[in-house]
Amino acid sequence: MADPSICILPKLQGIGGPSSFQAKLKKGLGKLGIPVNHNPRDPSTAAVLVIGSTWHFEDLFYAKHNGIRIVQRLDGMNWLHKKKFTGLKHYLRSERMNLQLSFTRRHLADVVIYQSKFTRDWWNTVHGSLKTPHTVIYNGINLNEFSPSTNKKMKLDKIRLLVVEGSFKGGHERDLLNAVDLANALSSRTHKQVDLLIAGNVPPPMRIKVSTHPTVNINWLGMVPHNEISTLDRSAHIIFPAEINAACPNSLIEALGCGLPVVSYATGSLPELIGEDGGTVVPYGTNYWNLEAPKTKPLAKAAENILNNLPVFKKSARSRAEKYFCVDMMVEKYRQVLLDNLLNFPS
Repeated sequence: MADPSICILPKLQGIGGPSSFQAKLKKGLGKLGIPVNHNPRDPSTAAVLVIGSTWHFEDLFYAKHNGIRIVQRLDGMNWLHKKKFTGLKHYLRSERMNLQLSFTRRHLADVVIYQSKFTRDWWNTVHGSLKTPHTVIYNGINLNEFSPSTNKKMKLDKIRLLVVEGSFKGGHERDLLNAVDLANALSSRTHKQVDLLIAGNVPPPMRIKVSTHPTVNINWLGMVPHNEISTLDRSAHIIFPAEINAACPNSLIEALGCGLPVVSYATGSLPELIGEDGGTVVPYGTNYWNLEAPKTKPLAKAAENILNNLPVFKKSARSRAEKYFCVDMMVEKYRQVLLDNLLNFPS
């Protein structure tokens, strides 16, 4: 009889967060000698891991009918389309995805893995708490790949502020404006040039709309290959995770692994991921759920404090990554939930 295998649905390819997670999990399970497939009807399938949800509900119904364990990994939910018009097609797609995720969570999943405590509480608030067993497992990174620079002392004659996001479209315009506003405020506060490095898909019309301080230089990097992100992290002084209410951003965790301190607003999962040693989060100051403009001065002050104590923050950022975000630890927790039915993790 074949060794028990894990079925992962849907089969993902690309450079996005879910695709990156799937690739890391498959590689990690392979190291443990656990086969992975994408067909719940494979006779060796012991459990199905659903990354978000799938339109092929017949696969999940098959697993449910045959007593195969279904574990759902849940990200956040779509919400920006309700706050800002992003087009009818995007609105309908966002609503469809939310329905898929909610249906799987409520009616099909035997266990739910949330990417963060924020994600868990958000789903429970909007769609109600369930009796379904659940746990929280953070994303993980390869700590050898994402490691600090050997350059012990970085020059601070000018400040390199990094932003790494997938896209600033689909209602994420506020994220871009917040990043530019921070760069402007930080330059005014420190009287230094700020190089704002923006990695991600920014449509040309959005680039034209932003207004910068005379001593702020924006480098539009576009979509940066994932194998170049660690080098980019090591080149910066601070990273600003721009997405409001992010569930568990890989870019933040990767930055911590490289010893890059984080400064941002206290929205979404950022407070729990950064903690007290990965950097600093400050109150948004206004209603971010309505995409209002934040209070920027406290954020610029926090960024200046990090710059003034950069060696300390860089060391503690790396320590936090080692403690909470090792990919091997993440894989082992998924293995236990999928195959051993263990849910004894802090959540």
